[in-house]
Order: sequence, then structure tokens, then C-alpha cells
Amino acid sequence: MNLFRRSGLPSVNTPHRRTGYIKGVGLLLLILVIGALVAGFTEMPLTPVTLNNPGQRETQAFKAQWKAGNIVVLIRHAQRCDRSSNPCLGPTDGITESGREEAVRVGSAFATLGIGNADIFSSPLTRTVQTARAMFNIPGVAEAWLHDCDSHMASDIKARKVAGRNLVLVTHSNCIATLEAQMGFAHANAADYTSTLVAALGADGTLTALGIVNAQDWEKLMVK
Repeated sequence: MNLFRRSGLPSVNTPHRRTGYIKGVGLLLLILVIGALVAGFTEMPLTPVTLNNPGQRETQAFKAQWKAGNIVVLIRHAQRCDRSSNPCLGPTDGITESGREEAVRVGSAFATLGIGNADIFSSPLTRTVQTARAMFNIPGVAEAWLHDCDSHMASDIKARKVAGRNLVLVTHSNCIATLEAQMGFAHANAADYTSTLVAALGADGTLTALGIVNAQDWEKLMVK
């Protein structure tokens, strides 16, 4: 005789009990899957690492790959005159005097790295041309694709990268964001003035982000 039936309780074998059990197992599995996804998401960096320590693995890779001529850097222009109350260097569509001074300091860091094996390009806008001149004492080759930046950003870079020579691109924050997204960092932090995105071009043609160097961190990285 079934005691559950005599007591008026549902049997473990009833459809109602089986449905509840299946729902419970399904909910548990869903929780486990969500937990795994959240854990995986938190492990994924949202933005390239900041290079601010000469002992960092990424910093050491940057310096080694720079010597080999495998590096591509995208540098955001210096402080915009039309968005600052600081004195302008020249035209209002250019950079400020303080922006020029910061660009000079960043350029000095690149000089320490060695700029002789680098090709320099810039956006044709006044602020990028002025920034490139302040950093490297030359305006850089002005090309429209460094302002218009689209889905061809990575391929445009590879087309201009010469084997054994680093590629220096003075450009805009939206262009840096475009390349970051193409390298897997769609939610990266917006680039600061004169900050540098560092990427390495592998033998297989893959661009890999090594990190971001902010203007104030160059002095730390140049310590030997």
C-alpha cells in the first residue's frame, strides 16, 4: 500500500513531483552557467594594461620588439586649443602651449628608445601635425586615413608597416578606439592626450596590444 497516497501527500513518482525536480535541476545548472560566464568575464581585461613599470612583462616585450622593429604605436594628439582655456600654440584648431610641452617630453622618451628605425605618419589636422612636429621635430607624413579611421584601420596599418621598422602614428582618440576594438578591446578607456597605444605586429600579421603608456609614465619606463 502506498503510504503517500493514504496520507494525501503527492508521491515522488507523480508528474507534479518530477516536474519540480526537473525545474530545480535546470535552475541549478543555469546558476552554474551564469557563474562560469561571470567568472570568465571578470578575468577578461576591458582595456589594454597600463605600462608604468620597467619590470612589467609587457614593458619588456615592448622594448624588445621596438629594437626588432616590430612595433606600431598610435599616439593621441596633445591638448586641444578649442577645448582648453590654456594659451594656444597657434591656430585655434591646433594644440595649446602646455600641450606642446607635454608632446616634447613624450618625444624625448621616444628619442631614448631610438627613433632612427621608425616611420612617422600623422593625421592631416592641425592638432596632430603640430603634435608630431613637437615630438619628433618633423610633421610626419600626413594621411587622411589617420583621421577618417574606419573598419580598414588594421589593414591600413599593416599596409604601411615596413619589416624591421617601427610605425609611429599621431592620430585621434576615435582612431585609437577603432584599433583597440579590432584587437578585442571594444570597451577600452578613452585615450588621454599624448597617450600611446602600443601594439606588436607578429610574423603571422596579427596585431597584438601590449598596453597603454600615458604621458606621465614615460620617465618610469626609461629607467634601465
